[in-house]
Amino acid sequence: MSTPHRVVIVGGGFGGLYAAKSLGKAPISLTLIDRRNFHLFQPLLYQVATGALSPGEIASPLRHVLQKHRNTEVVLGEVMDLDVEQRRVIMRDGEVPYDDLIVATGATHHYFGNDQWAALAPGLKSIEDATAIRRRVLLAFEEAERETDPVKRHEWLQFVIVGGGPTGVELAGALGEIANDTLRNDFRHIHTPDARIVLIEGANHMLPAFPPDLSDKAAKQLIALGVKPLTGALVTKIDEGGVTYKIGDKEQHIPARTVLWAAGVRASSLGKVLAQRAGATLDKAGRVFVEPDLSVKGHPEIHVIGDLAVFLHQGGKPLPGVAPAAMQQGRYVARLIEKKLRGRSMPPFHYFNKGNLATIGRNKAVADFGKLRISGFLAWFLWVFVHLMYLVEFENRLLVLVEWVYNYITRNRGARLITNDKK
Repeated sequence: MSTPHRVVIVGGGFGGLYAAKSLGKAPISLTLIDRRNFHLFQPLLYQVATGALSPGEIASPLRHVLQKHRNTEVVLGEVMDLDVEQRRVIMRDGEVPYDDLIVATGATHHYFGNDQWAALAPGLKSIEDATAIRRRVLLAFEEAERETDPVKRHEWLQFVIVGGGPTGVELAGALGEIANDTLRNDFRHIHTPDARIVLIEGANHMLPAFPPDLSDKAAKQLIALGVKPLTGALVTKIDEGGVTYKIGDKEQHIPARTVLWAAGVRASSLGKVLAQRAGATLDKAGRVFVEPDLSVKGHPEIHVIGDLAVFLHQGGKPLPGVAPAAMQQGRYVARLIEKKLRGRSMPPFHYFNKGNLATIGRNKAVADFGKLRISGFLAWFLWVFVHLMYLVEFENRLLVLVEWVYNYITRNRGARLITNDKK
């Protein structure tokens, strides 16, 4: 009996998981390797960070999701290296052979050469990041409640978010709702609506990937929540006293005890490994340039998808780093491998852009569907529906829906817990 074709997927995010699900009935031996035992729905991490949802509501155990796929094995491990000649994935504590390799390890925070800022301005990529941010935000209000010095109290009630993309905008809007609604009657010595939230973006408008008219509407919706958008501003320094930024030649300082980072991403370390072992070409962020079929040049058996990949074969611009792109790439590579086993070929990958959505807060959002652009309640309702449908398991969809309905009616955020995370 011949050995079945061996496919190894590294990474259980959107790209890796959807590739695995698409290969569930293929005549292959599939191994999915991830450092975590769960798939994380990253688009809703900001809601964990702001106490609207609990971590378990946006995470699904990988073994449970793939338990009915008899050809699939899930391995909890960290990939450290690749042996391209012998086609082996080298983990910290073992190795796995492959015939086809799918690398979908995503990206992490990027501080543009200022890595010392990481301890002062945490980013939002993991459950640990989200609970650490939640701790910082809620502790700021607690410290302000006890502070008798008005200057220091003002510093505790000042929040700065660096990065005006979807994550930064969503965080800023959620913080505005926390200050204006959720915590409004919880304290005795502070008036939480006095909190000041500053959102800093280096481009000329918020949500740079959106059309300018929608960006302007998003900015107005943020202002209505008490958020101050600063555009064309470049951060030059972050320290324990706050943030220094520059607009043109003018430099200013914002005194703040809570700074959050949503400004950039850097590819996972496997990009560098692919460059060293397979001769892959990387961009400045460490992402891998891929061929039209999402393979590494010269290595048709190695496929790179999701945030780790740079695909320039559709209009000459990189694809957006969003979940739908990774999901479509995962499904494409799965079909490619199946057809290759049958001696057939596939046309190049083509990304179908279903539109861009960003929520600002309750009944506030923007949606770009090309010629159709909407904002306000309808855009917010579409955002809610789309995110519910993209959650992997029905149980998660039900839990999140119930939580959202409760939050909408009561304006409460039941998961606003200060845990012992030290970050």
